[in-house]
Amino acid sequence: MNSKALLTLEYPKIIDRLVEYADFSASADLARKLTPTADLEEARLRQAATREARHILSLDSDVSFQMAQDIRPLVGLARREGVLEPAELLAIRSTLIVARSVRRTLENVAADAPHLASLVDGLPVGLGLVDLIGKTISDRGEVQDSASEKLGEIRREMKVTFERMMARMQKFISDPNTARMLQEPIITQRNGRNVLPLRAEFKGRIKAIIHDQSASGATLFIEPLAVVEWNNRYRELELAERDEVRRILAELSHAVAMHADTLTMMVTVLALLDLAFMRARYAEDLDASEPQLRAFPAAPQGKHPGSTIRLYKARHPLLDPKKVVPIDVDLDQDTYALVITGPNTGGKTVTLKTIGLLVLMAQSGLQIPAQSGSELTVFEDVFADIGDEQSIEQSLSTFSGHVTNIVEILKTANSHSLVLLDELGAGTDPQEGSALARAVMTHLLDRSITSMIATHYPELKAYAHTTAGVLNASVEFNLKTLRPTYHLVIGLPGRSNALAIAERLGLPSEIIDSAKAEIDPADLRAEDLLDEIHRQRDLARQSREAADKARQEAEAIRNDLANRLDQIEDERYEVLEEARERAEKDLAGLREELENLRRQLARAHQPLEAVDEMEEVFETLEEEVAEPVERKTPAKPVRKPKGPLRLGEKVHLRSIDQDGVVTVIGEDEVEVQIGMLRIRARLADVARKGEPEPEIGPEPAKPRAGRVILPNAQDSPGVELDIRGQRVDEGLEALDRYLERAYLVGLPYVRIIHGKGTGRLRDSVRDALRASPHVSSFESGGQTEGGEGVTVARLKTS
Repeated sequence: MNSKALLTLEYPKIIDRLVEYADFSASADLARKLTPTADLEEARLRQAATREARHILSLDSDVSFQMAQDIRPLVGLARREGVLEPAELLAIRSTLIVARSVRRTLENVAADAPHLASLVDGLPVGLGLVDLIGKTISDRGEVQDSASEKLGEIRREMKVTFERMMARMQKFISDPNTARMLQEPIITQRNGRNVLPLRAEFKGRIKAIIHDQSASGATLFIEPLAVVEWNNRYRELELAERDEVRRILAELSHAVAMHADTLTMMVTVLALLDLAFMRARYAEDLDASEPQLRAFPAAPQGKHPGSTIRLYKARHPLLDPKKVVPIDVDLDQDTYALVITGPNTGGKTVTLKTIGLLVLMAQSGLQIPAQSGSELTVFEDVFADIGDEQSIEQSLSTFSGHVTNIVEILKTANSHSLVLLDELGAGTDPQEGSALARAVMTHLLDRSITSMIATHYPELKAYAHTTAGVLNASVEFNLKTLRPTYHLVIGLPGRSNALAIAERLGLPSEIIDSAKAEIDPADLRAEDLLDEIHRQRDLARQSREAADKARQEAEAIRNDLANRLDQIEDERYEVLEEARERAEKDLAGLREELENLRRQLARAHQPLEAVDEMEEVFETLEEEVAEPVERKTPAKPVRKPKGPLRLGEKVHLRSIDQDGVVTVIGEDEVEVQIGMLRIRARLADVARKGEPEPEIGPEPAKPRAGRVILPNAQDSPGVELDIRGQRVDEGLEALDRYLERAYLVGLPYVRIIHGKGTGRLRDSVRDALRASPHVSSFESGGQTEGGEGVTVARLKTS
């Protein structure tokens, strides 16, 4: 890619932001070297890696490279027979642990991230270095006593020697005869020897070797002769410990050197994987989407090179997303050049930079801050002449600087290039500049070069209107506020606002009229016609905005009504449930009285026909009371998501109230990953994450709910079977058919409503459930489910 264009379009700033997401230095270095590729397949592979990484992040997978380090210099040192320090060996161990963790994660999601999973072959398994280093070096970076038998013996002897030496020196501190001679009752060190601080006036009173004295000469640091041999032995053990530690570290370093190539490859693969996740996290923060990358046709028709630029709601990635105005750039199949006109500071330059920078990002594997469905051709090169090219050192004016750049661009550009020119022909005589601008545009068109031109020259508006392959565009200006709106309008040239602005700023009317008299009447009529077109367009936009506002207000009203209906339904449910519970208590009391009456009549040998009649009426009442109160839920309208969905996008499934990620997109259906499950659902059942739900209105046709993909899936029979009022044989036959269907569709449990009555139907149902091969267990319904009038059965897994 043209290095000057990368700087002009501020591509290095994008890379700087990307580097901030790096977890370790190797991936940061790789990001700094990232440049756009002109190879279509390479660009698509980069985009695939970013898409897969973003999908993995959406699953809340534990993917982190933070403990990894660029250990390639350490591996190189070990290969040259150098000895690595404990901290360096721990860095190698932690990097190996990261590689092992990343490998496991990617292997678990290999079906959803095949490109990233293919890289895990470069991550080692079974080298033994993690355990070897872990057993030898502690987390504090110290070689452990258990690293070798010899080291353990040396350190045990050092401990005993040190304790005995300290005990002998402590006697000098605790003995009253010698303690008064010491400057302080402490043991310190000089030149690696343990010594006591003796006051100078007591020199010679203790048999000792003098190792040092204080700056004032008042203190002598002595080693009593009684501990010289212990000090000597302790020093010998220290040297032996040092040599043994170095031997152990050398062995570990040799083990690292044996796997040098594997470890070097591991760091490279980790850097590539981290770079993919860096791009994914950057895309999340940018609210970016994956562009569809297109190739140039092998045999273009006519002069059109076959390039595609379709950007919807595109934003400049370096501007504040809360303030930047999105633009739409959609070149039809007959257009490959755009002439953008409008006022100064109106957004022409930002538009050029946005288009160029998004092309560079797409070809670098970065998702772009634009709506999904955006499409871009992979260009061989991008050229840009934007900004003031004035150079005092080279004695170049603004005009000369622009022309110098254009000359270089025309030498290099071809039909597979994208050329962005800002203020073409500016900085010189307007007539000559306009002629030069038209000539350069004609040259670019004749060579089939995709071009975007920003200009002030009105002649280029007419040129774009009459020339095949070229389209006018403009950035809007608000005459009332005298400020640009930054909206890009494709298909309409910009208006000349000089006279209107001068008039609003208070320039005398006679001067304005005199200026208009100097303008060609045909130009004035064209400007008036253009004003009318813009005015009608503004009116249409205002009408659309008013309609949108009215729709939103209507939805708000429907939402408020829905909430009120929900509250009313809650109150109705509570009242009915309370009444049902009271009726159950009353019936329980009546049942007890009825049983008492039956016993009394039986003891009195009186006929029971009247009691039996009351029993039948009572059973009917019990069945009616046992029926649970159902809460009515108002149906909500459904609608398809606004705009096309994209792979990897987060969505919400209305039917099961779960969030997931789009993995497959069909014409009328999508496949959504929810955890470890894949669910296929109609588009009407899918809503974008964060997109407001439609409010309550007339009930539409019920969409088919999302379903888990299972073998031999059938339509669900529902979780409830009501067989009240049926004979036992009829009820059992219906139950058998129902259990078979419920088992096949994978229902976890079912409710069978059989009523209480005499209990014969209930007992027969439970006997059938006990014998059924599809039922694992069953129990009576809860108090709010109907109690003994309902049986809840749990089904085995299909």
